[in-house]
Amino acid sequence: MAKYIFVTGGVTSSLGKGIIAASLAKLLQARGLSVTIQKFDPYINVDPGTLNPYEHGECYVTEDGAETDLDLGHYERFLNNPTSQANNVTTGRIYQTVIEKERSGAFLGKTVQVIPHITDEIKRRATLLEKEHNYDIIITEIGGTVGDIESLPYLEALRQIKRELGKENCVVIHLTLIPYLKAAKELKTKPTQHSVKELLQAGIQPDILVCRTEYHLPKELKEKLALFCNVDENSVIEAIDAETIYDVPLLMLKEKLDKIVLKKLNIKPPHEPDLSQWKEFLGKLKNPTKEVSIGLVGKYNELQDAYKSIYEAFIHAGAVNECKVRVVPIHSETLESGDISSKLKDMDGILVAPGFGERGIAGKLEAISYVRENNIPFFGICLGMQCAVVEFCKNVLQITDANSTEVDPGTSEPVIDLMPEQKKITAKGGTMRLGAYACKLSKNSISYKAYGKSDISERHRHRYEFNNAYLDRMESAGLIATGKNPDSKLVEVIELKDHPFFVGVQYHPELKSTVENPHPLFVSFIKAALQRK
Repeated sequence: MAKYIFVTGGVTSSLGKGIIAASLAKLLQARGLSVTIQKFDPYINVDPGTLNPYEHGECYVTEDGAETDLDLGHYERFLNNPTSQANNVTTGRIYQTVIEKERSGAFLGKTVQVIPHITDEIKRRATLLEKEHNYDIIITEIGGTVGDIESLPYLEALRQIKRELGKENCVVIHLTLIPYLKAAKELKTKPTQHSVKELLQAGIQPDILVCRTEYHLPKELKEKLALFCNVDENSVIEAIDAETIYDVPLLMLKEKLDKIVLKKLNIKPPHEPDLSQWKEFLGKLKNPTKEVSIGLVGKYNELQDAYKSIYEAFIHAGAVNECKVRVVPIHSETLESGDISSKLKDMDGILVAPGFGERGIAGKLEAISYVRENNIPFFGICLGMQCAVVEFCKNVLQITDANSTEVDPGTSEPVIDLMPEQKKITAKGGTMRLGAYACKLSKNSISYKAYGKSDISERHRHRYEFNNAYLDRMESAGLIATGKNPDSKLVEVIELKDHPFFVGVQYHPELKSTVENPHPLFVSFIKAALQRK
């Protein structure tokens, strides 16, 4: 039977429950245990697929096509294992399932209530991964902050699970904040005490406290927390602010978080933690011999989490090249007027980011035109690839009205058009082309050389596609379709002849980049940027 670890958060949001969960999972995995992580989100959206990136950051897509929370990206990047639909559950999905059961008569006329019906469904979802896979440990991150109304059903379900499984099969880790009051020159424990009190009111005694802090916690403070929060003194863990999220597993190893958890769960791991590959990655990350500047042209740059996987993929690719990648966010709307050259000439490479809608498109086209004409390495992802096609058709093929029907539904030259199977769809949630699809690469192409093979599989999230009616004209002028889906013939990769690096992809390569397996296209893009520099 799998053992369960639940991670809750207190005092404030954005403390890094996902990073703590992923770091603990990495340490347990490094000891030879089979581990997975799931995220329970209290919001009522069925999934984050329809949420604006400013609301919730990027929408992370799994191999099986689930639109999920960005924390699943952290889980995959740390563990190097794919997640699935079962790894992300929302309140919306919980209620949807229960209501559908009620409509079908599954409750035999009973009054449907939060307890037991909603909490039973949460419990069922919490243990679903155990039934599908043979994991030693399942870590569940409960989103939100203790004390939120939205979290109450999850805490009640957790109380019941903890009672049913017993102490040796279930551990609760509570992540909290120890603020520093500059005027008083003091670290304060009271917010944590109140947060634990909220948990106790829900009937849950945390087993371990992980304390986010800007300063080291003195022994007396740990003793005070242990006394007032009713935990062992060695179960008060310091989580000091780190230089990079990839330091956190080693910081947690130093604090013995994994040992404490294993002792509480009565597990003897196969061996001591082997983190040699992780340490090698960190060594390269922290000791770069070179540096490049990459312009990230997007329209959600105000929130870095909107492009979280792209930023992380650059970190992975930079470490492989022993190079510091300085990502410079460039809002595409700022490129729609003025001197483009002054904003882009110092960049060693330009990535045009994914997105939706017509806002900022003109700026993306200007950026692509500049890098194409000035031989600056270019990487376009999803909408970025589609913009590259539109720009080429407008400025090289002289198709004046060339456009995407997403931007101009009435264009007479739809070089990017709605996919045929999308034309009758009106619902927005979960209806795009989602998840992993095959792609065959042309030999001798930049992408083939990067991957080292012709048959690949990548994750998608789009409604619009390249219009194959323009393929021959485009290729005859030098923009080549070097990757296609073998079944639908959908153009997946485009490359420009006689350019050092000009690659656009319809899929999202950033979603598959991990610490142990940096994505080959990002690695090649950084190499091209270094060569330009």
